[in-house]
Amino acid sequence: MAASHFLRSEIDALRREGLYNAIRHLDGPQGPTLTIDGRPLLNFCSNNYLGLANHPRIVDAAKAALDRYGLGPGAVRTIAGTMTIHDELESRLAAFKGVEAAISLQSGFVANIGTIATLVGADDAVISDELNHASIVDGVRLAKGARSIYRHADVEDLRRTLRKARDAGAGRVLVITDGVFSMDGDIAPLDRIVAAAEDFDAMVMVDDAHGEGVLGRGGRGIVDHFGLHGRVDVEVGTMSKAFGAIGGYVAGSRDLIEWLSQRARPFLFSSAATPPDVGACIAAIDILEDSTDLVDRLWANGARFKAAMQAAGFDIGESQTPITPVMLGDVTLAREVSRRLFDHHGVFAQAIGFPTVPHGKARIRVMVSAAHSHDDLDRCAAAFAEVGRELGVL
Repeated sequence: MAASHFLRSEIDALRREGLYNAIRHLDGPQGPTLTIDGRPLLNFCSNNYLGLANHPRIVDAAKAALDRYGLGPGAVRTIAGTMTIHDELESRLAAFKGVEAAISLQSGFVANIGTIATLVGADDAVISDELNHASIVDGVRLAKGARSIYRHADVEDLRRTLRKARDAGAGRVLVITDGVFSMDGDIAPLDRIVAAAEDFDAMVMVDDAHGEGVLGRGGRGIVDHFGLHGRVDVEVGTMSKAFGAIGGYVAGSRDLIEWLSQRARPFLFSSAATPPDVGACIAAIDILEDSTDLVDRLWANGARFKAAMQAAGFDIGESQTPITPVMLGDVTLAREVSRRLFDHHGVFAQAIGFPTVPHGKARIRVMVSAAHSHDDLDRCAAAFAEVGRELGVL
């Protein structure tokens, strides 16, 4: 085939440059430990922040929804795919986030793409943080209006960019930021971003994928963390991380949600989420509303692990959350550290390189969860220290 030679040469180039991603295959559920190729390993790769991916209440809720509603939704939401369980999830999400309404979609990725393209017209402008998630980048590319990037978390640069958009005669202006930046673990200065947007009559959209279940009261997210209820126009979230399931959502005003239900293309042209997934998401909200124990444990575990890594002499960046980037710079070095952790210490902690992070900023992103024991955390830090000494990192 004509494409075969081109594709093989590109794949070979990825391998030569150390950018090829080897995919590990898990045999069993997510948890603080997992099984790969028959080996039990400590798991420090997953976004399963609260350990809910295999929680008995989540699993039971998925089974109950399967028994009641069946497996497939059979249609898009606007034709015959909306079931009462979808309505229940959206009502619960709105109450949890403290907004008027919410709409659920198939993933956080498509929630971002669908929302941005629906809100930004040809005469409008969208302004995005330079380190925003790939789903935001792709959504901005799909938008028909003017597009601008502001320096990461630099509110003064955002203000300059907002002024330029207004001076150019933009109609609606949409400012977009991640809530928690997943590669560095830092928190967007959302309070100052909102203040800047209000000064220029701009809308604010935040992708809270790594903030929900982590920040705010009982994991209610970054808007709650900063006390900005009613001042953030669009909250996008995912249910594949702290919620332990799958799916995305948008939360905000009733008008916003109604507009998305009428015009957001992933809602109109892709089948609804399956009932077992939706049931699992509702159970996750139940657990978060019942107690703050898991969120509290997540933060305590993150603090313990960071302290151990800093004591060993590692550079863990500027993280403000339990996400712990172990900064190594060179992608080949990062992959070798990851390999030795995996092969010799039974620790699964994946190297991250370009294009996920810039050239020269390779790292191992350690994802601590509430489900890890103190022994798990201490073993992981000790393994890093041993490998670091072997490779001259420390």
